[in-house]
Amino acid sequence: MYAVIETGGKQYRVEVGTELEVELLDVEPGKTITIDRVLLVADGDESTIGRPLVADASVSAEVVNQTRGPKLISFKYRPKARSRVKKGHRQELTVLRIADITLGGKSAAKDAAKAESEAKSERRRLEEAAAAQAAKDAELAAKLAAPAKKATTTKSKAEPKTDTKAKAEPKAAAEKPAKAAPKKAPAKAKADAATTGSTAEASEKPAKKPAAKPRATKKDE
Repeated sequence: MYAVIETGGKQYRVEVGTELEVELLDVEPGKTITIDRVLLVADGDESTIGRPLVADASVSAEVVNQTRGPKLISFKYRPKARSRVKKGHRQELTVLRIADITLGGKSAAKDAAKAESEAKSERRRLEEAAAAQAAKDAELAAKLAAPAKKATTTKSKAEPKTDTKAKAEPKAAAEKPAKAAPKKAPAKAKADAATTGSTAEASEKPAKKPAAKPRATKKDE
């Protein structure tokens, strides 16, 4: 809900909680005043326009403090008359904070407080739902982590076996060349034996007898 008020010959659009500076009012800071010159009141899609004022409508405001506006320079110059006038002015102002807007028994402050309480309750409900969901997620994560932990422990227990196998493999690899060395020796021995055998066979073979001379016959004589 918002309203359009008139004070000090000027119009202002205000809502609950709005702070504005108006022309000087003879009121001490901390007091509450009621502004009856309300030109328009709007609540959602409904609006009430005054002719010139809205009946049964009023705006209450709290006086925050008294202040002064920025300095304004007024300079007046008259040519060919040697006349120059320079003045400074700071307007006296009153700072107001809108507390409530009422129209026919309906209060904007009460509506705002009700909406705020509903928003707080909704926020609290969402926070509780989020906390419950987080607890469920944590419980589910703990359940899923338990089997994974068991699998890790069993795997760690089975790892030493693989280590023994890995340790045995280098030993087997080291033993294999030692066992393989004798295999090469027989091959060499076979070659030596073949060489000696061939020599022995050659030595055992009888030497070739010289060819017998043909006998002389009577015809040859």
